Amino acid sequence: MPVVAVVFDFDDTLMPDSTTALLSSFQIDVEEFWRERAPELVSKGYDPPMAYLRLMLDLVGDGKPLGRLSNAQLAEFGKTLDNQYFVGVPDVFDDLKALIRDIRDVSVEFYIVSSGLQDLITGSEIVQNYFSGVYACQLDDEDDGYVKHVKRCVTFTEKTRFLFEINKGIMQADSATQPGLVNKDMPENTRRVPFTNMIYAGDGLTDIPCFSLVQKNGGTAFGIFEPGSLSSAKKAFQEFLQTGRVVSSHAPRFRADDELGSLLRVAVSTKAGDIAVRRGTV
Repeated sequence: MPVVAVVFDFDDTLMPDSTTALLSSFQIDVEEFWRERAPELVSKGYDPPMAYLRLMLDLVGDGKPLGRLSNAQLAEFGKTLDNQYFVGVPDVFDDLKALIRDIRDVSVEFYIVSSGLQDLITGSEIVQNYFSGVYACQLDDEDDGYVKHVKRCVTFTEKTRFLFEINKGIMQADSATQPGLVNKDMPENTRRVPFTNMIYAGDGLTDIPCFSLVQKNGGTAFGIFEPGSLSSAKKAFQEFLQTGRVVSSHAPRFRADDELGSLLRVAVSTKAGDIAVRRGTV
């Protein structure tokens, strides 16, 4: 069955930054963490996601601010964030499914590709109920029962790897132990989700490779920016819109009468309709 895949970044796209919420719950100075300590590591050559992961792990352990933080604790914290999603979530997912219910032999699926913490994200019941896959940073807590090592770091172009996994229909369980599967040659007409059937929405500079990949291959990309923030609006214009990496850029509001919410609904129904016309199943 043909699939329309709607792929979201997570933090500052579907909800305010979840890692910041986690750190704040432990009384960590998040301003210092993000504005001083993380940039200092980046200036030394760290990729931004690896910088924040190292800083987090430095705070984990007996007698340290994050204590014996485990992946199970991250998942439990994720459950507490279900009331933090931006307006219109999760109703938008139900609406998108309903919109194409009468289009025969076409389905819509939702995915998250994020530089955030996977166990935290998948702890959310909304994520569990609506998303077919989550690709994000993973920490290893198998040695002593608390997170000590980076298992997977999702940085800029690493995000595109997971778009190709969705595109080729590679199962997450398989790619977790066989990461080279994504490089397997596969004819375009056999891929599960052609990029023309893909919609991507994200807010950050780490999303730019995904924007470009999706747009250049016939899909649709939407940028997201924080209303009221001059720097966020400037970034959206200079990095996303002016360079043609996205169709348009909007506030993260997902109701049917919001700009982004209405455009997502139109994009999904249009792509589903186009698929049906091409297949002659209207």
